[in-house]
Amino acid sequence: MQRAFPFNQTKTWDPMPPEEITKAVMENPVVVVGRRGCCLVHVVRRLLQGQGVNPTVCEVGDEDNEVAVGDCSGEGKEKQKQKLPAVFIGGRLVGGLDQLMAVHISGELVPILRNAGALWL
Repeated sequence: MQRAFPFNQTKTWDPMPPEEITKAVMENPVVVVGRRGCCLVHVVRRLLQGQGVNPTVCEVGDEDNEVAVGDCSGEGKEKQKQKLPAVFIGGRLVGGLDQLMAVHISGELVPILRNAGALWL
């Protein structure tokens, strides 16, 4: 979700509003929500790309430490706070980088990605 602008024009960057993040979580198999330029978002993206998945990345403002995004899995529609970066697979909140790494190390990440439709193999 990067925007290109001509070099001579200055354009301010607008963070994604929570409604658009929720929409992206519902419409895409894998979504990473994080602060703009965060190194942890880069690590999450590289881990997922190493598994053959191209995640959608939603960037929020630099001052946002938490994001209120509802779990779109249908199990509960209440809003929940999640530290950034937040990883959603198949509309369900997996957690941050540490939870994603734990799922990957335990061998459960690939089946979760397959069930979400993010992997074709």
